[in-house]
Amino acid sequence: MLTLPEDLRGAFKDPFGPVYTDAAALLADAGHPVIAVGDVVTYHLREAGHVPAVAVVDGRTKREAVGAEISEALADPERRRDVENPPGALSEPLCAALADSLDDEDPVTVVVDGEEDLAALPAVLLAPLGATVVYGQPDEGMVRIDVTDAAKAEMRSLIERMDGDAACVLDALDASG
Repeated sequence: MLTLPEDLRGAFKDPFGPVYTDAAALLADAGHPVIAVGDVVTYHLREAGHVPAVAVVDGRTKREAVGAEISEALADPERRRDVENPPGALSEPLCAALADSLDDEDPVTVVVDGEEDLAALPAVLLAPLGATVVYGQPDEGMVRIDVTDAAKAEMRSLIERMDGDAACVLDALDASG
């Protein structure tokens, strides 16, 4: 388990890529597969006609329950994995579920009991080069991260600076990726 130290929170204020308010425009620029982190992002991508290869949701947005329209639209995914992940943390079950889901040929929704906010970090490390990870930037829109060697290095650096056994988590992610 890794936790986000207070002094690293500022590293997450600025988006890790371009911000979109139009899901169709984002999808036009996206690589494949697309991994979505967040309920609102997943909802907008689906409304634009694209089911992400992996969606990570927790039923919340900005620490509040998502509205009924989003909740109903994301309810009962065909393929689902349930995991626990505390707020401000990256748990081994979340990382393992991401790895397993990326190996699945069909779209998978990872449903988090807790919080999925940091899931973009392992998602970038696990995704193949050329993929896209999309997450929500509160009150701004959807952020597109192109999975490149540079993006992987940036996410690895952030994970290494988290509290806990980062080497163990990175080794597990490397073995899965």
